[in-house]
Amino acid sequence: MKITLGLFFIILAAFIGMLAYNGYVDTAYRTTITGTYTYTCNITTDSPLYNVTLFIPVPADRDGNSPVVSALSSRVVSGIPEGWDTILYDTGKSTMVKVMTPAIVPPAGTSASNPYTISISYESRSGSPVDTRNPGEKSAVFRPMQDVREKTCVISTGITVPCSLFTTTIYADYRARPDARVKITSSVTGRNTWTIFEPQSNEFHSEVSLGLTGENHGWANAEGQLATGIGTYAGPAGS
Repeated sequence: MKITLGLFFIILAAFIGMLAYNGYVDTAYRTTITGTYTYTCNITTDSPLYNVTLFIPVPADRDGNSPVVSALSSRVVSGIPEGWDTILYDTGKSTMVKVMTPAIVPPAGTSASNPYTISISYESRSGSPVDTRNPGEKSAVFRPMQDVREKTCVISTGITVPCSLFTTTIYADYRARPDARVKITSSVTGRNTWTIFEPQSNEFHSEVSLGLTGENHGWANAEGQLATGIGTYAGPAGS
């Protein structure tokens, strides 16, 4: 009887401890989890550009909601030069920012080996955890994604993650020297962070990039990549 009672109390204590642990983990996860989007756009050139009009994709979900639309409209995005006009367009298939400026003139010392870069960036908090495993369904990514090819990618930490390669379009209209080299790159990272005993996180990262030589007057195909499932998914409801 004493042995039976002893085993009972041991099992009961273990059960209560497990409930307490699971309760702590669940509470810690739900009270600390934060979803964020970090958007960047880099325009790089080694030569002056004139009469510039660009249509550059910005991340948006399937319903057209974008974490950067209001920031671009109110010009609180870091790095927008004075004199630039930025207007948001929703085409139904994609959300884009129209950039217009009379000229982009690099400073002295700019060359092919030392190009000039204008970098625009913004970070916004998501109202709910970001879907980082399948962001194309619910999260803000670059759209449309055409000619999608599934593969795996090795990220900077050396870890292999699911990855999709795709094409999309960027509009670029400007005058420039025949040998001018221009590169337009937009990227977005959707990230969740939380703390259970120690900080943890998971994320997805997407980037679209277009390289041009000489002046351009129209739409061009840009290469894109979407890497998903980066980080840990140990949380009770990790996205």
